[in-house]
Amino acid sequence: MDISAAAPPAACFTYGSLMDEDIMSAVAGVRAAHCGATLDGYRRHPVIGAEYPGMVARAGHRVRGVLYLDLPPSAWPRLDRFEGEEYHRRIVEVSLEDGTVARAWTYVFRDAFAARLGEGDWDFARFLREGKARFVTAYAGFDSLHAD
Repeated sequence: MDISAAAPPAACFTYGSLMDEDIMSAVAGVRAAHCGATLDGYRRHPVIGAEYPGMVARAGHRVRGVLYLDLPPSAWPRLDRFEGEEYHRRIVEVSLEDGTVARAWTYVFRDAFAARLGEGDWDFARFLREGKARFVTAYAGFDSLHAD
């Protein structure tokens, strides 16, 4: 099935700072229902000098994250601005915890910025313990994410 031929999904697969519901709702401008999900064929790396990760296509790897469901159209420009030039939005198929497959948008790290990716896997639990407060303090642009 050509997943790009169907109507665009209203779901977003997140794998970094946006896995945190408070951060996601501040960015998207709405609280959305969510569940755990897994994306095969990708790997999540720390971004050097940042609290957040970048995800790239890598055969044989898998990324566990959070799938936010039924996001309104107003959320997408906000998410695009938040992710910025380092990422591009792509439609993928993710597996939910019950084995169901769902289509979703996700943000993939652009090849042009690959030198910024560190070795190993990014750790969400460590982000919550050690990085979230710094990330939220450093990112003062939540209120500026609305569309012009």
